[in-house]
Amino acid sequence: MSSSLQPEESAPPQTDAAQALDRKGVTTIITVLVISAFLMILNETVLSVALPNLMAEFNVDAVQVQWLTTGFLLTMAVVIPTTGFLTQRFTTRTLFTAAISLFIVGTLVAALAPSVGVILLGRIIQAGGTAIVLPLLMVTTLTLVAPARRGTVMGLNSVVISVAPAIGPTLSGLVVNTWGWRWIFGAIVPLAVILLIAGYVSLKHKNPTRRAPLDILSVALSAVAFGGLVYGLASISAIIGGSMAPLGAFVVGLIALAIFVQRQIALQRKDDSALLNLKPFKFHNFRIAVTILVIAMGSMLGTVMVLPIYLQNGRGFSVLEAGLVLLPGGLIQGIASPFIGRLYDKLGALPLVLPGAALLAGGLWWMTTLDAESSLTTVIIMNVVFSLGMAMVMTPLMTTALGSLPRELYGHGSAILNTLQQLGGAAGTAGFIAALSIGAATAASSGSDEAHAVIAGADVAFSLGGILGIIAIILALFLRKDASNQSA
Repeated sequence: MSSSLQPEESAPPQTDAAQALDRKGVTTIITVLVISAFLMILNETVLSVALPNLMAEFNVDAVQVQWLTTGFLLTMAVVIPTTGFLTQRFTTRTLFTAAISLFIVGTLVAALAPSVGVILLGRIIQAGGTAIVLPLLMVTTLTLVAPARRGTVMGLNSVVISVAPAIGPTLSGLVVNTWGWRWIFGAIVPLAVILLIAGYVSLKHKNPTRRAPLDILSVALSAVAFGGLVYGLASISAIIGGSMAPLGAFVVGLIALAIFVQRQIALQRKDDSALLNLKPFKFHNFRIAVTILVIAMGSMLGTVMVLPIYLQNGRGFSVLEAGLVLLPGGLIQGIASPFIGRLYDKLGALPLVLPGAALLAGGLWWMTTLDAESSLTTVIIMNVVFSLGMAMVMTPLMTTALGSLPRELYGHGSAILNTLQQLGGAAGTAGFIAALSIGAATAASSGSDEAHAVIAGADVAFSLGGILGIIAIILALFLRKDASNQSA
């Protein structure tokens, strides 16, 4: 692709592989990938309510069990940058089979684990498979689905990326209370096996592949860069407390990232053999949409972490009750996303993203008013407003970001998008928790008891989210009319 290619270039026509499939065949393929990705991405937050059980059973502290989530995010951040290469080199069926097989193995290891260390090993293997499936879902959608219907299908995809982590704590709370933490993993295995069979049967289309070169140094730099950044971001509270190890990892990650970027630019100029092609950043809508998506993902995962803490530690509600409070928001987001996708096909991004960002920011600012007397109904409505805003932001922006790219950059654009979302999620989670800790410590020093201190800390965390929401509103104003939208 020459540097003169303009960001507003129309999306290319479907490939021969897409044209050879009828609409039913495309629907079957997308459905299998969506369900598989949904099942796999649930694991990003599914352990959040089970951590106290694991601490008690294995006699470990919070820092050790927190690695079960941090390790998952770290692995995702390391593997996803390689998926631009993988989607060029291997067929959809091959990648799907490898990804879901890894996920099944990792899930079995975690379910049968005799120690936290073995659970962590299982989580790392799980994350390796999940990291492949998410970009695969995006690339397959862009390749097989006609531009006029992409918004609708991306609505389903956004259910995977944003709704699955939101309802993960609810589902795991039900499972842990009924059968115990091992069934969080045990119940998933037979479902994953069914999906493996369904995917192998349905993914018959021969998407074009090429013998793309693999630069091993880029892989190593990517692992150090994104791994160090996620670890550092996930350890903000420890850094504030004076710990040097995560700060050092973050600095090393930044240095490795700078070297990685320079190497990718050099490889692109030399023989177009970059591990992660950075050309998508030349496209205006891609840059703006990805930035807002990173903010939205950070706000969502931060909220999913802080709301249960407010409810359990600040208000005394049970794990199950806290999970159920989050459920309506997740359901609303899941139900609304496909409809918002259809509206995107007719209206484009800006008429949906701008009010969506306003709802997102408004919901977070409203949460800053939570106190010891707030009713559960009020909390649920606040979360529903926030979740509806998320739905109105995620679906249009994912479609706009990737739909603005030429076909040869779909894989790399998806890899960039998913990698940065993992970084955003890690930063958002750590930032919200750090703000909560600082706010709670300040309130405690002023004489507040533990419960009221937690509530005060939660209000500080949601204030941080509200500020991020305002930034998202401002950025949304810079979106351009999507040239790939058929109503344009």
